[in-house]
Amino acid sequence: MTDNTSALRRFADKVYGGINMSWIKVLIMAVASAIVTTVFLVVPIFANTSFINMGATMEAWFFLAIIIMVNCKKPLEAALKTFVFFLVSQPLIYLFQVPFYEGGWGIFMYYRFWILWTILTFPMAFVGWYLKKHNWLSLLILLPVIVFMAIFGTGFLQTAINSFPKYILSALFCYAQIIIYVYTFTDKLWLKLAGLGAAVVTIAVCLFVSSVDVNVNTPLPDEPSFSDSAVISLADSSYGEAEIVDAAGGYVHVHMTKYGATGLTVTDGDKVYEYKVEAKQSDGTNLIDITPKE
Repeated sequence: MTDNTSALRRFADKVYGGINMSWIKVLIMAVASAIVTTVFLVVPIFANTSFINMGATMEAWFFLAIIIMVNCKKPLEAALKTFVFFLVSQPLIYLFQVPFYEGGWGIFMYYRFWILWTILTFPMAFVGWYLKKHNWLSLLILLPVIVFMAIFGTGFLQTAINSFPKYILSALFCYAQIIIYVYTFTDKLWLKLAGLGAAVVTIAVCLFVSSVDVNVNTPLPDEPSFSDSAVISLADSSYGEAEIVDAAGGYVHVHMTKYGATGLTVTDGDKVYEYKVEAKQSDGTNLIDITPKE
């Protein structure tokens, strides 16, 4: 074992098992994480960046929860402290946003989603404590986390590819957690390979399932009316194809097979109508957006 590997092992053992996770530290982590999350949510500079995801998705909370649970001495202690961490941090995030939210205290209606997850942290952390065993049981416990991180990481990666660099840090953060957890909580090579293999398979499935093949029948933005001799085309045919389905109503059919934007042109005699057509992903759904060309 090299010196660098030994140093990495010591660091992993310190972070995931070498911290005295007192109640004071749990409460400090809860308040601090709530403050940081609120800053990411309300400060405009963080809008549409990976940082805002701390208040929208769960990868950062898995990261913090695992640190808490594996630094406890007993499974019940891990369950109680992880539960309290979420019981304190999540309401505080909404409380801190009240002055900045147009609906004031109405923001707490979104807390309903986190109530269930807060309750579930108790049994999840009780079981999660056994990650400390560093054996096949640890890998079995890790598998749902690995799959979760692979799914979310791939979703973030696809967004980054389509709208670089949006969410690229979130993608890297999810993938890094997979590597860190497999390295830290398994002790045999075959267990590490099995964990990484599960991640690779999940990523491959996600990429296959989310491949672009999206169609839309829609009127064009300015609702033009064409003659029957009008011709429609995409500037780059590699993105797919388009056809006019109702000339008088300005309805078109667009089929796209890859993410990105290209031009859409309708030529009707001496008149030329130009648009931008874009295939993109929003909240896990593929869609086509057509706007007037600027």
